[in-house]
Amino acid sequence: MSNDVSYTPQEVANILRISKFTVYELIKRGELAAYHIGRKVRVEGADIESYKQKSKGLHCPDSSMTSLLDSPSPTKGLNHCFPSDEGLVICGQDIVLDILTRYLEKQFPQVHFLRRYIGSIDGLMALYRGLANVVTAHLWDSDTNEYNLPFVRRLLPGHPTCIINMVYRMEGFYVAKGNPKNITTWSDIVKPDVRFINRERGSGARVLLDEQLRTLGIRQQDILGYGNEEMTHLAIASKVARGEADVGLGIEKVAMQFINLDFIPLHKERYDLVIRLEDLERPHFQALMSILKSPSFRNEVMGIGGYDISRMGEIIAEM
Repeated sequence: MSNDVSYTPQEVANILRISKFTVYELIKRGELAAYHIGRKVRVEGADIESYKQKSKGLHCPDSSMTSLLDSPSPTKGLNHCFPSDEGLVICGQDIVLDILTRYLEKQFPQVHFLRRYIGSIDGLMALYRGLANVVTAHLWDSDTNEYNLPFVRRLLPGHPTCIINMVYRMEGFYVAKGNPKNITTWSDIVKPDVRFINRERGSGARVLLDEQLRTLGIRQQDILGYGNEEMTHLAIASKVARGEADVGLGIEKVAMQFINLDFIPLHKERYDLVIRLEDLERPHFQALMSILKSPSFRNEVMGIGGYDISRMGEIIAEM
């Protein structure tokens, strides 16, 4: 590597043996210097070398993690200490993942736990491409009435995975207080005076909607507003609360934050974590499993309401 040459984020990722997303996160946090040429990002070779020198120190976890570090199956770069520049990418949009990440950061303060707020299908594809370490999914398959497993089989061929339950959540419709349009079932969203607001393609809510429409024989073009999309449950609820739409699909927890919304429950969904099976015995992931089963974490999730934690931390499948 020449110090006089500039590199693209992908080239930097190849040099440092990390994901391109991690490179962008390092730049965003100011840990790796970069500059722009128009809309393109470039990093000087000298700045890469400077970053590597700053990151060469190794930091050992605290003594409370000794039992994890003595695991008989360490993997590369994860013996008894962790490189300070190592990062784990956690994909998903639910607040419980932010809480989980906070618990992990307390146990591994030297590790960068990076959050990507993307939908279920995009998360599984990121796991398949090696751009994520932990992803979430709540994808309902109408043919099997099963959550997540059929999609993991299709989207991660040849990649053994472990599916772990996080929580169960209730999906349903956000409607204005008092439900003035009398929306109670899936078929009600085709009423000519009902304005719908949709989630983006690849999200679990969008898959649930499209699967329900398919089984009921409802055409997408018969829904007013089907093509209008928002990226989060919160944005959907906000649109309905402001009167910019009459109905949208999301989870019950978000509806609790709006005093002028009603929630129409429709479908209980399983919200799972998906990781590579080979990672399960690594210290980070053993810590994750311990956190899911810990009273403090479970009580915190229970305290915010809207979740069923009865199977939290249970391995649903290895496939």
